Amino acid sequence: MKAAIAKALANHPDARVQDQKEFEKTASGFIDSLLQFVTVMLLLAVLIALLGIVNTLALSVFERTREIGMLRAVGMTRRQLRRIIRYESVITSIIGGILGVGVGLAFGWIVTKGLADQGATFTVPIGQLIICLIVAAIAGMLAAIMPARRAARLDVLEALQYE
Repeated sequence: MKAAIAKALANHPDARVQDQKEFEKTASGFIDSLLQFVTVMLLLAVLIALLGIVNTLALSVFERTREIGMLRAVGMTRRQLRRIIRYESVITSIIGGILGVGVGLAFGWIVTKGLADQGATFTVPIGQLIICLIVAAIAGMLAAIMPARRAARLDVLEALQYE
């Protein structure tokens, strides 16, 4: 049967004769490639977000130079100052992660509702979502290293005279 179909389609080189297993293998290969592409795009988005957090924190430290000088003048240690900057970064990244997970879940639900007639179902991968939020917190902590170091190195007297 398969040979007869292949012979009938000999004039159409772009057509392939496949059984159910071959078709599933071809389709799953395409889906795997698509998921790899989406993963690479996600990693690029995370990298861009990290650069955005670093930029925002550096600007925040720059704008709050006088405030940082006041805090240091009344007794805040360099370690406490670095910790504040790290917490600010982690909180920002976790909020971004929660918003991203929420929007992703909403879009996933919408897409699966649209493809429900083709057998798509909506499932929530809770483990992966928790890992994403943990990675967001770690990324926020890493993004805060340079701005926190800069803030801790500010000279108290120069910071108080700033502006």
